[in-house]
Amino acid sequence: MKKSLLFTLFLVSGFRVFAQETFPVNGVQDQRPDLYAFTHATIFVNAETVLQNATLVIRGKKIESVGTAVQIPQGAVVTDLKGKFIYPAFIDAFTSYGLPEIKAGARSFRATPQFLSSKKGAYNWNEAIVPEYDAKSYFQVDEKKAADLRKLGFGAVNVVNRDGIARGTSAFVTLANGKENEVIANDRTSSNYSFSKGTSTQDYPSALMGCIALLRQTYYDVRWYKASANKTDFNISLDELNKQQTIPQIFEVDNVLDILRADKIGDEFGVQYIFKSGGDEYKRLDKVKATNGALIVPLNFPKPYEVEDPYEAMQINLSQLKNWELAPSNPGQLEKAGIKFSITSGDGQDFWENLRKAIDNGLSEKQALKALTETPAELLNVTDKVGSLKTGMYANFIITSANLFKKDNLILENWVQGQRLIVNNASQVDLRGLYNLKIESLPTVKLTFSGKSAFVNETSIQLDTVKAKPVVSRLNEMLNFNFSLKNLTKGNIALSGYISNNEPLQLKGTAVLADGKSVSWVADWTEAAKENQKSEDPKPEQALGTITYPFIAFGFKELPKAEKLLIKNVTVWTNEKEGKLENTDVLLDGGKIVQLGKNLSVSGAKEIDGTGKHLTAGIIDEHSHIAISRGINEGTQSVTSEVRIGDIINSEDINIYRQLAGGVTSSHILHGSANVIGGQTQLIKLRWGKSPEELKFENSDGFIKFALGENVKQANWGENQRYRFPQTRMGVEQVLVDAFQRAKEYQKQWDGYNKSKSGVAPRKDLELDALVEILNKKRFITCHSYVQSEINMLMHVADSMGFKVNTFTHILEGYKVADKIKAHGAAGSTFSDWWAYKMEVKDAIPYNGAIMHSTGLLVAFNSDDAEMARRLNQEAAKAVKYGDVSEEEAWKFVTLNPAKMLHVDNKVGSIKVGKDADVVLWSASPLSVYAKAEKTIVDGIVYFDIDRDKQLQADVKAERARIIQKMIDAKTKGEKTQKPMRELAFDYHCDSEYHFGGTESDADYNYRYGLEHKENQH
Repeated sequence: MKKSLLFTLFLVSGFRVFAQETFPVNGVQDQRPDLYAFTHATIFVNAETVLQNATLVIRGKKIESVGTAVQIPQGAVVTDLKGKFIYPAFIDAFTSYGLPEIKAGARSFRATPQFLSSKKGAYNWNEAIVPEYDAKSYFQVDEKKAADLRKLGFGAVNVVNRDGIARGTSAFVTLANGKENEVIANDRTSSNYSFSKGTSTQDYPSALMGCIALLRQTYYDVRWYKASANKTDFNISLDELNKQQTIPQIFEVDNVLDILRADKIGDEFGVQYIFKSGGDEYKRLDKVKATNGALIVPLNFPKPYEVEDPYEAMQINLSQLKNWELAPSNPGQLEKAGIKFSITSGDGQDFWENLRKAIDNGLSEKQALKALTETPAELLNVTDKVGSLKTGMYANFIITSANLFKKDNLILENWVQGQRLIVNNASQVDLRGLYNLKIESLPTVKLTFSGKSAFVNETSIQLDTVKAKPVVSRLNEMLNFNFSLKNLTKGNIALSGYISNNEPLQLKGTAVLADGKSVSWVADWTEAAKENQKSEDPKPEQALGTITYPFIAFGFKELPKAEKLLIKNVTVWTNEKEGKLENTDVLLDGGKIVQLGKNLSVSGAKEIDGTGKHLTAGIIDEHSHIAISRGINEGTQSVTSEVRIGDIINSEDINIYRQLAGGVTSSHILHGSANVIGGQTQLIKLRWGKSPEELKFENSDGFIKFALGENVKQANWGENQRYRFPQTRMGVEQVLVDAFQRAKEYQKQWDGYNKSKSGVAPRKDLELDALVEILNKKRFITCHSYVQSEINMLMHVADSMGFKVNTFTHILEGYKVADKIKAHGAAGSTFSDWWAYKMEVKDAIPYNGAIMHSTGLLVAFNSDDAEMARRLNQEAAKAVKYGDVSEEEAWKFVTLNPAKMLHVDNKVGSIKVGKDADVVLWSASPLSVYAKAEKTIVDGIVYFDIDRDKQLQADVKAERARIIQKMIDAKTKGEKTQKPMRELAFDYHCDSEYHFGGTESDADYNYRYGLEHKENQH
């Protein structure tokens, strides 16, 4: 008792000030030893080691000893923690604690373009690359925020600048109060990155693919800068990045697909990132595990939506509903998958509620503790200081009233570097129990202290069947309460007193009766309160929905596999010299077309009756903009050949499924037309449910998007945007000549180096690398074009600079120069009948495709539109209407001809033995407006089936109804809710603008553009 009181009195004055060896003291120095011993506690040394009835001794900032046979040093202040628990204080590996608030740049959304950095000094050319940012130089102790984090159980944090793509170094600090030099435990903990340009006011990059390209180029520049012994300039940013490569590398991402994108960069440059994730890794768990990267996971579980109103419920798509249900299972699923992860506090709101929710959904308590202590310490290389309770480590620990993760547990105290923060007063004795209360001259009555916690008490006094609930106030060992019992006394009785003995408990003091008379009273403990004997009700297991691939409506619970399929008695449009074959059988096996013939019989094959139906090669869309994330245009510079559509493929786009329903099996995903030389394109197969990398068409040639016309000279961008060169059509020619001249000189530099193999290699330039590939016939051009003068100009530039144009796309005046295009060796991918939608298409005619075809030009019809792509079979039919193209030749406009343009006609585009089994079974002639794609098969896998689709529609409705009811139940039980927020999608076109900045995510961007995502309609 005396020790406990002494301990309390010793510390009530506040925190001790640390000894400051390098700072002078004005006055007498405090030389007290700061020596404390905590006895009889259950001590979690770490998640694996638990000591019963153990002692922890701390001296100053450090742990002196811990164990079950520790000798308490002379002079130590001792506190008895019998029945209490001690755990290592938590560590947050990703916070902005103590750093200045990030303020957005001064430029407005539609301000005049800024091409170069406005930052003064010898820094990187781009403001989003700020590796020179050093968190320790900006860090300031924030006592209020530190106290808030300590109340949650945290004792140390990694301080990260969240502004920019390359963000500089973080610092590891404790949450103690004092001077900054006293709490910084590691001044360079990690080097930090993201896909967000942050507050940079430069235009470039404006899209996700630009952010990726900028980071890749920066890594190459870092290598070149390090290797260049005789530098012609000094670059602070590159110098700093070189110095940071040996410390942990943390990459902040928005979602699971961004983890895969960042990991791809890491693989390219031999960097293993730690991913600060978005909390949705469960959606692609196998892919996340394959990255070998550890995670810093937030507990930002979405609140249930208010869905009682059926109309409001319709605003929420299935992916949002399922994420609400499954997000709390994310930590548990990571644990089961064996993925290393730590937990971050995020904004701190609902931290403990969500942590316990994660435990209820599969996360073990052991792993939860590890993810809050040892793992973040390991990730940040500070295991010698924090993360467990061992001799010599910081005295960072929490004292709890019960098991840490028990619902009624309280964090009593949080000690950081030997500083004490009282969260809930641990010095209070647990009064819960039954007592005999004897007030002088009055009969003995039963006194009951009861409550859910040892330190938040509800008090009742009982005489026979009469109960009273007095008002109780308590300060440490002192207490006051009053009551009135009719059977005992008239009027009110007020009692004041103190705890006179701990074992057994005895309370005593003075009572003031209703008549004002003062008498003594005493209460002796007799037994534990009945409430204390109640065990927690076991939680019923929550039935969770299944994860689908992709994680939106119509996803697969299990990805389909290739089958041996025999399609019987079907009309086959071969696109080969055999033409159309009636009543023919086609065998698909191993992802290939194996056999064509009549009356085939194949053992083990699944037969499909094709009677009255038509089988064609899958449609190939030569010009598409589906399935990408956060921007189709990097239009901030005239030449952006360094950016790659392949870096931003979005496998979760519903348009993949919709276009499968329209018979499309491959799509050529293009950069937009905002600049003269745009980005590298990506040909994909529509393998619904596969990951972004798995969508890519294997071993296909690389292409790149060029553009001419109104878009590239910014004719319709607004006057405040008309600063980027070129601003005229003749300027476009100069951009092309200049770009290829630079590429030739660049190639010459590399040729000289490769020949001599001496000196330092030239600086690798991703922009020029792509142009050199064009000159070397390793990358091919598809060019957005309209008017004949510019088509002629580009062919002239190509001939003079030594390259070829592979495809003119759009090319609505192609009919005027079809002979010249053929002579150049280019093809034409056009619209079927678009015209009059802007000035430069005023001469467009619907006979364009037929006329070009009649000259012997290779012609295709493309979509450039997510909706049109679902009906490309009908677009092909327009060639029959406008120009009398034969049906078989018209069908080639969307199958074999685009395959030839994309150099994959040896694999797809026709039905021929040995080619990929990318075929479509139609209900009628594919050129008919009544035709429906009944089965769309890619690589021998049925990715769309019209009968299965009906079942999927029913499944979607049932799943929505189930989760909505679950949300209503959650609200009824008292969970906080949120208003429905429609998650919107944006279908891109060639001229779609995108300004990517700050920390904007896909959802933020989609919402800002305000376009509807009709997920359940296809």
